[in-house]
Amino acid sequence: MANFPAELRYAESHEWVKMVDGVAVVGLTAFALEQLTDLIVMDLAKVGTKVKKGGRLGEVESVKSVSDIYAPLGGEVVEVNKTIVDDLAQLPVDPYGKGWLLKIRPDNPAELDSLMSAEGYQSAISAHDH
Repeated sequence: MANFPAELRYAESHEWVKMVDGVAVVGLTAFALEQLTDLIVMDLAKVGTKVKKGGRLGEVESVKSVSDIYAPLGGEVVEVNKTIVDDLAQLPVDPYGKGWLLKIRPDNPAELDSLMSAEGYQSAISAHDH
């Protein structure tokens, strides 16, 4: 089972968030990447896109399925990690570091409080395994 960094917050839809200088850095959890397996293509929202919490940020296609990526908080997309989008094989190597997907300037930073801690996320995914 993957280890989840304690300094991050987690959404039930398997995205993680780290606040850096008032901007939310968003990625997919190692657990989500393990479930998806071999990634083929990823399509993410463009810079300038306004998203609502729980709204669609994009999708990732693997050999198994196509999965939506959701916004863990609402705001404006201010940066997309083109390096990862162009080389998806690098995503599982460092999902909580260089594998970030995009950055959002949150409309309401308090939405972060509704996300799970690492322990809460671990419990949530453990419950799904049974």
